[in-house]
Amino acid sequence: MSGLVFLAAAIAVFTGIGAGISIGKATSVAAESVARQPEAASKIQTILLLGAALAEATAIYGLVIAIMILGKV
Repeated sequence: MSGLVFLAAAIAVFTGIGAGISIGKATSVAAESVARQPEAASKIQTILLLGAALAEATAIYGLVIAIMILGKV
């Protein structure tokens, strides 16, 4: 039974992979956008930071769920 608990916690932590990919993609597109339109850099930066915060929140939720699952062991 404890093996399944560890597997569940590992799966919950995999949300960090999705967050990392999405933040990397967003940063890439934002850098390209600033290179094309430097005058819009402040608006692009604001949108990038909001998107990165939302993506990172997903990873943090996954970590919290994993810690809660491991706390049951």
